[in-house]
Amino acid sequence: MSLALFEKHCEKLEQAVDAALKRDYWSGYKEMPSPRVYGETAQDDGIKAFQSHLGKNFEIDQPTNGEWIGAEDGPFGVELNVKYPAPDVDAMMAAAKAAVPAWRKVGPQARAGVCMEILERLNAKSFELAFSVMHTTGQAFMMAFQAGGAHAQDRGLEAVVYGFEEMTRAPETANWVKPQGKHDPLEMTKKFTAVGRGVALMVGCATFPTWNGYPGLFASLVTGNAVIVKPHPRAVLPLALTVRVIREVLSEVGMDPNLVCLAVDTLDAPITKEFALHKDTKIIDFTGSSEFGNWLEDNAKQAQVYTEKAGVNAIIIDDFDDVKGLSRNLSFTFSLYSGQMCTTPQNVFIPKGGIDVNGENMSFDDVAKAIAGGVEKFLSVPERAVEVLGAIQNPAILDRMEDAKKLGEVVLDTTEIDHPMFKGVKCHTPVMIKIDGADVEKYSEEQFGPIVFLIATEDTNDSIAKMSQTISENGAITLGLYSKHESVIEDVEEAALEAGVNLSINLTGGVFVNQSAAFSDFHATGANPAANAALTDSNFVSGRFRVMQSRR
Repeated sequence: MSLALFEKHCEKLEQAVDAALKRDYWSGYKEMPSPRVYGETAQDDGIKAFQSHLGKNFEIDQPTNGEWIGAEDGPFGVELNVKYPAPDVDAMMAAAKAAVPAWRKVGPQARAGVCMEILERLNAKSFELAFSVMHTTGQAFMMAFQAGGAHAQDRGLEAVVYGFEEMTRAPETANWVKPQGKHDPLEMTKKFTAVGRGVALMVGCATFPTWNGYPGLFASLVTGNAVIVKPHPRAVLPLALTVRVIREVLSEVGMDPNLVCLAVDTLDAPITKEFALHKDTKIIDFTGSSEFGNWLEDNAKQAQVYTEKAGVNAIIIDDFDDVKGLSRNLSFTFSLYSGQMCTTPQNVFIPKGGIDVNGENMSFDDVAKAIAGGVEKFLSVPERAVEVLGAIQNPAILDRMEDAKKLGEVVLDTTEIDHPMFKGVKCHTPVMIKIDGADVEKYSEEQFGPIVFLIATEDTNDSIAKMSQTISENGAITLGLYSKHESVIEDVEEAALEAGVNLSINLTGGVFVNQSAAFSDFHATGANPAANAALTDSNFVSGRFRVMQSRR
């Protein structure tokens, strides 16, 4: 294969490598849907492209059992009724495996170039992807455009960068000469080849199909593996579009498009286990429930398994002077996408005796009221609120919210907001519940959705202890702290290291604990039960290939 695509994207690859090394701000793709960036007609074209899929069969020429399936239920009331080719598991695995040798042979540079070309074309489809993400996950449009488009593409590019860097640490060839004193030296020519493990299975999630899916997908692809993309049955279209673009690029460069296949199933007839336990599945990426993530780790022994699962994200509130800034920041944090994010805080630890605010005591109840009042004020304008809240994707979340109310005193009840654009669609504000810190069993497990526990602890030391206990036992992706005392900040930093969780301190402005920036922030750590890997670090990519040598 020609290195034309690698040369085409070499400058951006170098910029991304430099950004990942420095960890400062850099983005490969524009996160704002500006006509200046994406074209004057890009949004209208994206809507039309999305609508062109509705009610039709999504054609992909890949191994299939001949059936057409699909049951996506649009959270905003848009009927998708898209049908996808149902896979023949053994035939698809065989086809993917057969495509690997040629992909391995082209080498790291060519693979990186192809991956970057794929990402560039996905970026050009950002509006189509955004509307697909929006109407399968319930994300509001701006979030779907950013998290489902540009930010997901950045995470994919980040995986390409790390994979490329790890594969090219060893040279392709080396001349080995060992002096032998008076005798002729020993000489050998050595060749080093990065060899992928084989076929990877990427299991998509219902809420962030591209953002959570692209890191594993592109990490596996750039390191020389085939990939079976298995979307969540509720959010297929964004990943189906992704697979179609990948297959188009592969075909154009002379590669077998079956290197990447789409494996669709339904909630009633899941097939993930068949793929996961297949003897030729060597890598698995999974985002979802702890129950199934643990099952994969325990049973798919033939594969390298990367999981992101449930966790109990936390906020510790200590003495702090800017309570308005705290409340304003947390109001957005709790409300964004109705708490349907793996990074949204659930447990807010506050000393029952209150906190010091500018030299005066602010009681626990007043702190709780300030946070609850901030949420009410922030969501008081329906037109603005719905663009933050989005829609509840899974009706089971509403039942979970009602059950959570029984655990303690309701400080702020959830309310329904009629969506002004989508008739009959109701958005739901967060519910906030006061719980005694001693009742650890009530808040020690994740309650996925817009559910916040305001937990009364003995003091800040007790808050740190309760946080450490719950995260060490059940995991977390994020931890936040508000304190004006350097000694407390140091104690929580140390506790976060022990618990294996990333920490954000004193966020009051436009950065939020449940957001992470590619090329700078690591998403998850792999050091607590919420995830066994980080997006994206060298460990996330290095296990996807091995370096083989030939010497003569």
